[in-house]
Amino acid sequence: MLNPSTFRFLKSLKSNNNREWFDKNKESYLKAKADVDLLVNDVIGELLKFDKSLAGLSAKDCVFRIYRDVRFSKDKRPYKTNMGASINAGGKKVMTPGFYLHLEPGGSFLAGGIWMPPGEELRKIRQEIDYNGKALHKILKNAAFKKYYTAFESSYALKTTPKGYAKDHPDIELLKLTSFIVSHPFKDKEVLGKSFAKDVAKAGKIMQPMLDFLKVALS
Repeated sequence: MLNPSTFRFLKSLKSNNNREWFDKNKESYLKAKADVDLLVNDVIGELLKFDKSLAGLSAKDCVFRIYRDVRFSKDKRPYKTNMGASINAGGKKVMTPGFYLHLEPGGSFLAGGIWMPPGEELRKIRQEIDYNGKALHKILKNAAFKKYYTAFESSYALKTTPKGYAKDHPDIELLKLTSFIVSHPFKDKEVLGKSFAKDVAKAGKIMQPMLDFLKVALS
């Protein structure tokens, strides 16, 4: 479970997103980071019960830095106001279908899939949808899946038909996608609850068939 002090720190940071305040509260940040690391390790332990590809993974492989890269951004706030972890085989430095845990007061969620895959990877996913679209539809229409997740975000989709596919292809809406992400929100009381790591794993297990489909496509 996450300590309430971690959310208190993130709320204060949102109101005081500057280096002077952060330096004065560095100890609070380090405590919050350690708290998140403990939670992520617990989540990995629960996910390992059904996803053995995560063996050997730890929080240090997954948790993102809180420092923002502002070099090419108009938003010059130096710190993120959330803590996040990419939980997949290889951790945050590897682009592969997996889980993303986002911790933020009033906005926590578990997401999963693959975000904006490069051209060759996107081609492979579209090819798998073309060959095996019925299997993906079955996953997306599963009652348990629909209870936790909506369809892939349509904002990440082409307005035109992707090259090489017919306009009347039965899976054309899936083929138009350029990103394959689903997410499930968690209320603050859930994040701060004793069963949160298990709750995340339950949501992850329901998502797993969709991740497996993407992994097969990229293999």
